[in-house]
Amino acid sequence: MGVKSAVKQGHQPLAIGSLLFAATFWGIVWYPLRWLFRNGLDGPWQMLVAYGSAFAVLALVRWPGTGGMRGQGGKLLLMALAAGWTNVGFVLAMLDGSVARALILFYLSPVWTALLGHFMLGERLHRTTLLTIPLGLIGAAFMLWEPDIPRHGLSWGDLAAITAGFAFALTNVLTRALHDLGTRQKTLVSWAGVVMLSLFLIWMEGTGIPAVSTLAWAGNVLLGVGGFLVTTLAVVYGVSQMPVQRSAIILLLEILVGAVTAWLLADESMGAMEWMGGLLIILAGILAITREEVHDRA
Repeated sequence: MGVKSAVKQGHQPLAIGSLLFAATFWGIVWYPLRWLFRNGLDGPWQMLVAYGSAFAVLALVRWPGTGGMRGQGGKLLLMALAAGWTNVGFVLAMLDGSVARALILFYLSPVWTALLGHFMLGERLHRTTLLTIPLGLIGAAFMLWEPDIPRHGLSWGDLAAITAGFAFALTNVLTRALHDLGTRQKTLVSWAGVVMLSLFLIWMEGTGIPAVSTLAWAGNVLLGVGGFLVTTLAVVYGVSQMPVQRSAIILLLEILVGAVTAWLLADESMGAMEWMGGLLIILAGILAITREEVHDRA
């Protein structure tokens, strides 16, 4: 145990740097997503090309095999679909609405994780967890409330962000349940889900291959391999070298990066009520993360 701790301590600067890189990437990824959209590639096509490219590179570099997958077909399919909507829904939210708003609503995921962990894995709801759930939901109500909502309903971007966050929580819970699978196996299953869901949405839209420039296609592939693939590896490395609590809180930096870059590059801002709701959601997420770390150490 002492040797293992010493190794991780020595790797911590690189681990922190990896997580800061990942948080910055996810906070600013809205910009290339919108650039691709303006150049003719909608959300499903972006996800198909980006995650299809990432899947192909990771599978070709080191195929992990199918060990441990026997008898897990139902859970694997559900995880693939949940991971698919996590990514596709997140991208659609980035393209449709406010960046900071979408990021914060997505980060209701720790609240959903607590509930799903209780009902699907039998994890006990601690007193701190029982506080985070209403805190997060009240924050969401502050962010979402507008006088005309009863008449017009929530925006598509808001719904995409909230449901993508729920799907992210479901993916995390299923990842815990599939403890016999390796990290690369789970990653490839998740990316296969993104590809499948993107193909389904493209089929539903009934549109052909977009007539876009070679630069747009190349940028989309680069976003997948140089962005999503590299960032996934950075997160896997970072969280493996430090406590879950610390790594999860570092990744919350993406909300700040998203808010600042959207303000500077897209002239987006949020009102006082939205920021108040956002702070409540972030507080709920930090409390949930802290509770999970204490539970994991027990």
